[in-house]
Amino acid sequence: MKRSKPWKNAGNIFQSLEPRTLALAGLLAWSAAGAVEKPNIILINCDDLGYGDLGCCGAQDIRTPQLDRMAAEGTRLTDFSVTSALCTPSRAALMTGKYPGRVGLAAGVLRPDATNGLAGCEATLAEVLKPAGYVTGCIGKWHLGFVQGMRPMDQGFDSYYGVLHNLDKFETICFEQEGGMPVLRGNVVEKRPAVPAEMTGLYTAEALKFIEANRGRPFFLYLGHAMPHLPFDASAKFKGKSGRGLFGDVVEELDDSTGQILDKLRALGLAEKTLVIFTSDNGPERNTPGSAKPFHGGKHTVFEGGLRMPCLVWWPGHVPAGRVCDEFMATLDFLPTFARFAGTPLPAQVDGFDQLDVLLGRPGAKSPRTTLYSLYGFGQHRFESMREGRWKLHLGAPPKLFDLGSDLGEATDVAAQHPDGVQRLQALAEHIRGELKDRAPTGATR
Repeated sequence: MKRSKPWKNAGNIFQSLEPRTLALAGLLAWSAAGAVEKPNIILINCDDLGYGDLGCCGAQDIRTPQLDRMAAEGTRLTDFSVTSALCTPSRAALMTGKYPGRVGLAAGVLRPDATNGLAGCEATLAEVLKPAGYVTGCIGKWHLGFVQGMRPMDQGFDSYYGVLHNLDKFETICFEQEGGMPVLRGNVVEKRPAVPAEMTGLYTAEALKFIEANRGRPFFLYLGHAMPHLPFDASAKFKGKSGRGLFGDVVEELDDSTGQILDKLRALGLAEKTLVIFTSDNGPERNTPGSAKPFHGGKHTVFEGGLRMPCLVWWPGHVPAGRVCDEFMATLDFLPTFARFAGTPLPAQVDGFDQLDVLLGRPGAKSPRTTLYSLYGFGQHRFESMREGRWKLHLGAPPKLFDLGSDLGEATDVAAQHPDGVQRLQALAEHIRGELKDRAPTGATR
């Protein structure tokens, strides 16, 4: 049986006010503004999609008209980051609003033989929204635990459809004797094997069904796409159509998928009742055509190319249209922001911030986020960074300091010119490390 959730807030060293205090104060302001009806929420999380892979973010060789329209009708965030450039820890932070080390998933990817994952005592996005009457659905990749007590429907989701794992050879090989990687509906195998070229279409169809079935009540849908993670593939309709080969074809299919979802919301009269967020779990895999431009690095690094993600926020009539927002935000902030929508208390030790006022473009709204600690890997492949505003320190011997205000590509080390800044960021990182379970999970690999 799943253990009860620790709802009493233990405070947060990163905030001057307790998250519960902030959430309740925000709820009063939300109510005072006359927003009584709870919005639906759709969170679309791609896999290994880079900042430079969308037309609205600068891509010239991939056509993304639906996402470009989404950006034109909503807000595009230019300083939005994940905590880790790797699947499992990135998703742990997104789902809980906590640094992945706080939930024991600091580094490494959970493989099918892993017996641990996101513990049952941790509150997820779904469990924060359910007490407020939300129906919750998870479609796609999970990657946060595969044994009883750790799957989506053990973690607050009313329904699940998808593949719990990656589709790469390191994971599919574990299912060869059973007929291939399973596609699950709930906890029951619906088909084998999972075919990469089919996944975007299957997930899109399920998302449309979920929206239709729950049109009359508040819903939360988490859609974790399999693409464009290796082995990326597209359906026949999209193959050979982009200017960046098969990778571009895959991204164009993701664009079409998002367009279908937004069109469904418009057709059902739900557009002005639904917040939709589109982002990615980390930057592009090395040795693929994925692009992190204008940033350096990608997946498996702590450079901005691995951590800073495309993020589009759409809610007609609420989120400002045609806006480009450079406020500092992170996936950690989803849970506190969604909790404010729902009017529910926060779990203990949340590391995220309520960003609702910023997303809604309210006058004078500024992001409360000033810092972000990032970690990738373990052992000799361990990389860490500590960011405070425009300053970002790559921890190591020697440490390297970059001024993101003038050097987004992290090309010029200015540590020698700012020794006090280096010491301050080192102290911040050490303080955070002391709070987190900084270890690789059992059964995890880089």
